[in-house]
Amino acid sequence: MITLFLHFVFICTAFGNDALKFNKLSCEYIENPLGIETSFPRLSWTITGTGRNQSQSAYEILVSDNIKDANQLHGNVWNTGKVISAENIHIQYNGKALKSFTRYYWRVKIYDQDGIATGWSELNWFETAMLQQADWQGKWIGDGSTQFVLDEDFYQTDPMPLFRKSFKTNKKITTARLYISGIGYYEAYLNGKKIGNHVLDPGWTAYAKEILYAVYDITEQLQRGNNTAGIMLGNGFYNPLPLRFWGGINKRAELTTGRPTVKAMIRLNYADDSSVVIPTDETWQTAPGPVMRNSVYLGEHYDARFEKENWSSSKPVDESWKAATVVNGPGGTLQVQMQPPIRVTKILKPVEIAEIKPGVFVVDMGQNFAGVARLRLKGPAGTKVTLRYGEDKYPDGHVNLMTAVAGQIKNNNGGPGAPKVAWQEDSYTLKGKGVETWSPRFTFHGFRYLEVTGWPGKPTLNDIEGLRMNADLETDGEFSSSNLMFNKLNETIQWTFLSNVFSLQSDCPAREKLGYGGDLLCTTEAFMYNYNMANFYGKVLRDFTNDQRPQGGITETMPFVGIADAGPGDKSGPLGYQAGYPYLVKKMYDFYGDRRIVADNYEALTRLINFLQGKAKDHLFDKEDLGDHESLDAKAIPFTPSVFYYLQVKMMADFAAILGKKEDEARYKNLSNSIQEAIVQKFSPERNGKYELGTQTAQVFALWSGIDAGDKEDQAFKKLISSFEQKNGHLSTGIFGTKMLFDVLRKADENEMAYRIANQRDYPGWGFMLANGATTLWETWAPSDNTFSKNHPMFGSVGEWFYRSLLGINAAEPGFKKVIIKPQPAGDLKHAKGSFNSMYGKIHSAWEITDQQFSLNVEIPVNTTAEIWIPTKTGNSIMEGARPVSEAEGVKYLRNEDGYAVFYTGSGRFSFVNSL
Repeated sequence: MITLFLHFVFICTAFGNDALKFNKLSCEYIENPLGIETSFPRLSWTITGTGRNQSQSAYEILVSDNIKDANQLHGNVWNTGKVISAENIHIQYNGKALKSFTRYYWRVKIYDQDGIATGWSELNWFETAMLQQADWQGKWIGDGSTQFVLDEDFYQTDPMPLFRKSFKTNKKITTARLYISGIGYYEAYLNGKKIGNHVLDPGWTAYAKEILYAVYDITEQLQRGNNTAGIMLGNGFYNPLPLRFWGGINKRAELTTGRPTVKAMIRLNYADDSSVVIPTDETWQTAPGPVMRNSVYLGEHYDARFEKENWSSSKPVDESWKAATVVNGPGGTLQVQMQPPIRVTKILKPVEIAEIKPGVFVVDMGQNFAGVARLRLKGPAGTKVTLRYGEDKYPDGHVNLMTAVAGQIKNNNGGPGAPKVAWQEDSYTLKGKGVETWSPRFTFHGFRYLEVTGWPGKPTLNDIEGLRMNADLETDGEFSSSNLMFNKLNETIQWTFLSNVFSLQSDCPAREKLGYGGDLLCTTEAFMYNYNMANFYGKVLRDFTNDQRPQGGITETMPFVGIADAGPGDKSGPLGYQAGYPYLVKKMYDFYGDRRIVADNYEALTRLINFLQGKAKDHLFDKEDLGDHESLDAKAIPFTPSVFYYLQVKMMADFAAILGKKEDEARYKNLSNSIQEAIVQKFSPERNGKYELGTQTAQVFALWSGIDAGDKEDQAFKKLISSFEQKNGHLSTGIFGTKMLFDVLRKADENEMAYRIANQRDYPGWGFMLANGATTLWETWAPSDNTFSKNHPMFGSVGEWFYRSLLGINAAEPGFKKVIIKPQPAGDLKHAKGSFNSMYGKIHSAWEITDQQFSLNVEIPVNTTAEIWIPTKTGNSIMEGARPVSEAEGVKYLRNEDGYAVFYTGSGRFSFVNSL
């Protein structure tokens, strides 16, 4: 019998446990990353299975630097052997020192809860880029032009440079890579064809600190013999116009700026194990191209008559080309771009074209979004077609350009040379050679409507397209319900969010395009439930620290452009905007279990808290602050900035605990207790649960932050509910209070009130926006036809509520290692379903109410556990599958709490039914 058992174990080990399968393998959150720079990359995998209560008890990892060893299961650079561990995320590489420009292949094998091994996973890989700055061989080059001195000169025609380099390849190439950073923006070509599908590369950073570069596999684009590489540059945020935003803020005064420049190298690896590098240097040639003017804000003007024939091919070119000039560059450290690149992610077709007067056409794309228009047209050389962009239109049919005007420059207040009104405008001048197709390269707009003038003839619906652009984020969440307005709102949130993720999370894609810490704080979790934000937010965290002020404060926007509204000093931002930094660190840990993020940011966070502590007076902030931006009630200042100070110190204590810094943890806890006591004494002296003015915002801030506990918390909550009753279930909160509100109501099991608030169809509310034609969310609760953006993500925080309350998906442990499924049915909602892709796999929740029965279908990923909360009444019999829950496999009753029966499960699919 023993022999038979050992034979069975041998068979399972050799051929693998069929019950468990690998779903997704990743390195630094990316499947098969082409370029990484860390010497200690982290490997993760998700597991699927067909049974219940399945988990990992051990793993083995093999890493090889060649395909032969990898296929022979020989980990010649790292072989972990069998490691007893249940962890399957962020396993740090600990093998031989990694080399630059090398592809490493890896596999993993795991053992289940019974010690039975799976087979080896499919082969995955990661490839290193420059592990040291010395690996770079390219130089920064430009076209030799000098920078303008007078502000007004920046608005004149300024053709963007082209660069080219011809080279020969006479040996067999095994791999070829392009490493490139062209700032502001670039497009790269090889043998006449564009390389890759990125747009608006590289991401915007504080160029004096960090410059991003991309890696492209160009092996298939090379040809034996003659090859030619080409690069086209744009201004981007490296050479912005000296526009005076709001009549005063000139970004050039704070940003690192210069003439467009590029640094790149092509690395060719041959079959004989030799390699050669073609770097950017003075041997490259340059000439002016057809992009006559370009601005991220004002638009692009392209004259096709000035295109250089054959400029990026190996065919002969004219004599206008000259040697490129080596320049100093912006000075920052080159770092590989890990966040998802910006791509064209959707093509929109117009729904209507109207000729509102002779030669003036208004194109309705049917949807507000961020991107550009693409034209297909034919006409005589020199014909100029002009496009102007707006989010709305006036009753007479004209495009309303005003909500998308850059920096509120509308009355000749943009500085010397600036247009009277800084609207978004592109133009294309035809070359007159057949059908011409064009879209801008070095700008993007926020718009639904286009005003088109100068078109040769009349455009048709097939002549114009909208190219939606955004960081190409991986979708992690799905949600739908029986409430059609919620479904429409969820769709509107997606359009809004995707309009505001380019290389940073912006406030709006037209007027400002800036990364505000306050807007970020309000929507971090809503973004994370919908999309994989790990590497995108990793870049945002570096943006915070790159521009941290000398005294330790955090700026209002990242990168810093000079905006410092009502901050505590040293050009730092308001307290809620500074809080966006530690809050994002915390959420990276909560959602992705990323302890390295906490460690990497701990020093900067310490400097921030020291700065705030030095600016506080008797543990409070009594100075001016922005407060709850766009609140409809009087702002509760200085209460709200003091609460944000308290919250940041509390988070700092959490970070110290995560890293095992006991002394720091104790110190920050003591400090937070002192701040808490000072806030209560100052802003609730009567100790009756009322804070500051007792507005919705003030009460929500007190409850969300946990300033009070016990009876006083109950009193504060009652006053909050009373304020909603007085407003007939309407909110009056701004960006912070709205985000906090739904958290507070969820934790208190007051989802009936949350549903009532979210479901309002009149002003103020999301239903009112949708009823008034919104296809993206507004910046304000009231509509604006002149000032405020109509594509603003901050009130999209309600999307978090869809997942956390309606679906009930919450993390009980970092990374969702333990899951809480606690749906909160409310109102007339009959069903809701959706999922969230956690670091450990897909979490699914779907419930339905029919004939006084509540049914809940749940899927919990392998190697995780869950608490599942079922709404119940005393004495009800809950079924799981076709049997009483007490007889269900892998389900353990824990307790009854607050009208729920709570059960513990491991992984698997579960189906609960209960009478209501």
